[in-house]
Amino acid sequence: MSDPYSQALSLNDFQTLARRHLPSPLYTYVSGTCEDGLTHEANRAALRRVCLVPRILRDTTSRTAETSLLGCAWSAPIGIAPMGLSALMAYRGDIVLARAALAERIPMVISATALTRLEDVARIAPGSWFQAYLPADRAWIDGVVDRAADAGIGTLVLTADLPAAGNREYLARGRFSTPLKPSLRLALDGLTHPRWLFGTFVRTLMNQGMPHFENSMPGRGAPIIARNVEREFGARDGFSWKDVAHIRSRWKGHLVIKGVLHPEDARLAADAGADAVIVSCHGSRQLDGTIASLDALPGVVSAAGPLPVMIDSGFRRGSDVLKAIALGARMVFIGRPFLYAAAVGGEAGVRHAVTLLKAELDRNMAMLGIRTPASLGRDQIHIAGDDR
Repeated sequence: MSDPYSQALSLNDFQTLARRHLPSPLYTYVSGTCEDGLTHEANRAALRRVCLVPRILRDTTSRTAETSLLGCAWSAPIGIAPMGLSALMAYRGDIVLARAALAERIPMVISATALTRLEDVARIAPGSWFQAYLPADRAWIDGVVDRAADAGIGTLVLTADLPAAGNREYLARGRFSTPLKPSLRLALDGLTHPRWLFGTFVRTLMNQGMPHFENSMPGRGAPIIARNVEREFGARDGFSWKDVAHIRSRWKGHLVIKGVLHPEDARLAADAGADAVIVSCHGSRQLDGTIASLDALPGVVSAAGPLPVMIDSGFRRGSDVLKAIALGARMVFIGRPFLYAAAVGGEAGVRHAVTLLKAELDRNMAMLGIRTPASLGRDQIHIAGDDR
């Protein structure tokens, strides 16, 4: 009998498989978007507006997707975005994602809301990046920054676009809550998904105990069922560029600002000493009605100057990745599909997903007549409605 993940022919297929595998509240947590889903629609619409323009009769036999960024050589311009609660979806999900990324030579960002200690992930998968959500509390900031440095993290990603929790109505409709509230309905959901129940949840309880939020604070956070769990993330509405400057003076590794949509914020990031920025609308999970990440990309790239620009939110295909590269992105991060792959197939499932995406990149590069992603320029894309 073949593994379930082997049925997947594209990243989109993993969502269908995960919908069957995961209890409804957990699938809702991963797949949902905030309020009316306008930003989610905008992300896909933006990708549809950008069309690729191939060049023909070019020798592409020596093509490679190899990409250099922040002092490292990566096998392709793709990475695994930070995703909270991954260890609820797949057994040791954060480690599964990190191991797959290490094996495939792509970057992976450890989530601040992970249920696995960043130290454990960094030890098993050296080179992993770490994402931090931080309040305007210098003791808290210094504790998290120093903890990441002590763990050997070389790239710190400050997610700066979440000063307050978004209006995620879909969580209530899907019966998912933080803290996680045990109930008869939740128990029934688990019993009707035995592969997840025994392969992930029961196995986690037996081997690691009740999951805790491990990385949001200088020390260990609260268990996911604790009533005070929301306090673990602090009040982030006071966090500002002054705090970024403080972090820059303390942090010796690469510093990346995630959540940039406005060009002026790219300039401010450069002024604050950031080494790169990530254009992101947070996967359409927090503020609805924002500009799509891809639509924001050209303005941010122009304002960032020599600062490398990366992007996430809504990318699913190799052609999607190449569209972002043509508009100036150096790296494209993808989240949900890789977590779906981890849920249904563990590390092998994630590696299969990465392999599918790399194969799409390779085929598309040949058909576009390019040897490297970086050689794809604006002359090989057409933006519908753009007369320039």
